[in-house]
Amino acid sequence: MSDSTASPTGTTTPSRTAALIAEAFGSFLLVIGVVATALFAAGFGEGTPAANKGVGFLGVAFAVGLTVVVGFYAFGPISGGHFNPAVTMGLAAAGRFPWRKVTGYVLAQVVGGAIATTVVVLIGLTGPSGWLKTAQDGGFASNGWGDLSPSHFGIGGAIVVELLFTAIFLFVILGVTHPSRGTKLAGLAIGLTLTLIHIATIPIDNTSVNPARSIATAIYGGGEALAQLWVFIVFPIVGALVAGFAYKALFDSPDAA
Repeated sequence: MSDSTASPTGTTTPSRTAALIAEAFGSFLLVIGVVATALFAAGFGEGTPAANKGVGFLGVAFAVGLTVVVGFYAFGPISGGHFNPAVTMGLAAAGRFPWRKVTGYVLAQVVGGAIATTVVVLIGLTGPSGWLKTAQDGGFASNGWGDLSPSHFGIGGAIVVELLFTAIFLFVILGVTHPSRGTKLAGLAIGLTLTLIHIATIPIDNTSVNPARSIATAIYGGGEALAQLWVFIVFPIVGALVAGFAYKALFDSPDAA
């Protein structure tokens, strides 16, 4: 039996199952977009005359933003278009999403991301000899500090980045999707914000602000990526929770009206 419901206007409200599938699809799209761009296109032709064909950090940043824009408009009407455990928890903290649904959403997001990196691995297996090993030796686009940081920043930089920029991201999301003050261009605003965040922070820790993305790459990134993964689970979530509670207190409390 379907758990979808019909509204008084005759439209059908998506079922809980449909919402979870939409979150998995959206997370798959986001992760495969960023990881495939980072591993296949960012440094394309490095060390050869074809090097100028690589998209670099800027290309990766725009790939992330574009996948979020597309995913938001494609799956947002079904699930809300979170595609990120930190976003789901931040929305719950702000009173915009029921806590009882958080676990299901987070699991769907993590599964979608893991499937995406598995697909990238399968593609890599068909590539030039040694491509997959080289990608894994380089951390497989995993988040991290030290040797896993593109510019060799330390753990402190990674913590500040994940706390601060996830909080900024949540403030933008909560603002542009507000029930009464939001905008129909919310998906575009969210995607551009994520692009900006990646442009600013990829050199520091490869930019997470999304635990599902970090888990997905660490699975194939090796021991160091897995050992550092906790930072990219804990601090994006903390940043999102702080932003969610703060937004609710500052802008949605009776005193703020």
